Amino acid sequence: MAIVLPESLERPAADAPEAELTPQEIVAELDKYIIGQKAAKKAVAIALRNRFRRRKLPPALADEIAPKNILMIGPTGVGKTEISRRLAKLTCSPFLKIEASKFTEVGYVGRDVESMIRDLVRISADLVKQEKIAEIEGKARAAVEERLLDILLPAPKPRDDASGAAEEETRPGDTREKLRAQLREGLLDDRTIEMEVKEKTTPPLEVVSNSGIEEIGFQIQEFLPGFLGGRTKRRRMKVKEAREFILEEEERRLVDMDQVSRLAIERVEQSGIIFLDEVDKIAGRESGHGPDVSREGVQRDLLPIIEGTTVNTRFGLVRTDHILFIGAGAFHVSKPSDLIPELQGRFPIRVELTPLSKDDFVRILTEPENALLKQYNALLGAEDVDLTFSEEAIGEIARDAERVNRALENIGARRLHTIMERLLEEISFAGPENAGRAIAIQVDDVRAALADLVKDEDLSRYVL
Repeated sequence: MAIVLPESLERPAADAPEAELTPQEIVAELDKYIIGQKAAKKAVAIALRNRFRRRKLPPALADEIAPKNILMIGPTGVGKTEISRRLAKLTCSPFLKIEASKFTEVGYVGRDVESMIRDLVRISADLVKQEKIAEIEGKARAAVEERLLDILLPAPKPRDDASGAAEEETRPGDTREKLRAQLREGLLDDRTIEMEVKEKTTPPLEVVSNSGIEEIGFQIQEFLPGFLGGRTKRRRMKVKEAREFILEEEERRLVDMDQVSRLAIERVEQSGIIFLDEVDKIAGRESGHGPDVSREGVQRDLLPIIEGTTVNTRFGLVRTDHILFIGAGAFHVSKPSDLIPELQGRFPIRVELTPLSKDDFVRILTEPENALLKQYNALLGAEDVDLTFSEEAIGEIARDAERVNRALENIGARRLHTIMERLLEEISFAGPENAGRAIAIQVDDVRAALADLVKDEDLSRYVL
């Protein structure tokens, strides 16, 4: 999929994803993968469209308009993470999902809150780098071809006599073009050649600071050329393998990493999305006793990042003022009001996601482009097994999922995975023994496979 970068921060390109998709179209795209949750889809669609609207404003006014962060409240498995992930894919925006419970307050060993911005910039840089590689792909492959031809047909040594010189003027060119044609047709892929290759680069350095273990964002050879990774050695390999080595070198040579860094920072600042999961785990006030990490301390550390600050990364300084934060949590034990007031104010849009009903489970099994039944049909179809489900069987699976969720812990659509694995356990285990067979799952098959587990709540509490 081609990724289009905005031409400037004030006005995106005409074919930028944000310019193409209206809020209604965004919701329609999300409906292909997520069942229900209209309120949450509408909230994220408006937030995304507002980014496009802001870019059309004068820079002075656009800088004053902050994103309206969203707090999704609902049980696990109802689509909170999937909505955010699909939203980022629609717009090709840098997207990071991280759990708020991974952070510790300043002074404790662990992840500090600024690390999520550094991770987001790294993701953005990878996106931009892949785009730049796609742009120079033709030029890089042409350079690879010339280098391979130089190896296959080294330059002839100079001759003293005039006749030899005249002969060299005619023959090498013809031979080179013949080799070029063979190379393009793949006829030389298995020929062994010898070439200079760079040794593998060293892994990034890591240091331990009072903010935890943070990766230093550069390789040793970037500041000490030739040291532990800049050396070369001669190696014998086939032409097909050599082509990949040379292509990687040419891509590194042709891609301007300074431009990649600048564009990566711009995209994070203007289009970055951070999905902050398990916000409810850091809600609540502590009594102040004991050495445990303070949840309220983590909230206070998160506050300036969400409010807007500048974070130092390997690619440069990044402002977080216009990054969209989407918080999510089940809030079974705590409530959103248990968050400190300042953090509550930074999530002005509250969306409550509803638990899934039997009808929702039926639609999840059959309607989305990545529907669960389609996945199992494809998996078993790989071994030539034709698997089908009757409507009554699908209804029974959905009914059992709703019943177990209601009786035990409500884990949403994830309950379907455990039920489907239990139902198809024997068929999957048999594997190729069923090749060429057509297997139809009927309602009686579902009841027989799940009857004991659904009836025995003590057993299903551990298995399902």
